[in-house]
Amino acid sequence: MTRTVTISAARSNLSKLLEEAAGGGEIVITRAGKKVARLVGLAPERQPRVLGVFDGRWILPEDFDAPLPDDVLDSFERG
Repeated sequence: MTRTVTISAARSNLSKLLEEAAGGGEIVITRAGKKVARLVGLAPERQPRVLGVFDGRWILPEDFDAPLPDDVLDSFERG
């Protein structure tokens, strides 16, 4: 839900407005009845990806990229 406040109201209630924005709200700030800014919360920071978490838990078969048998290839053609 979008809420509209004046600059003076935003100054007086900045902490509350920041909490509202962080909780998913959107606040539009106006000056002389014209929209001048929008206050929204930031997306949560993503955790860095950890490489190698499956190391040793899964083994790639030697024939992983070997050609498929003809009967399997034919089933794709018939689809």
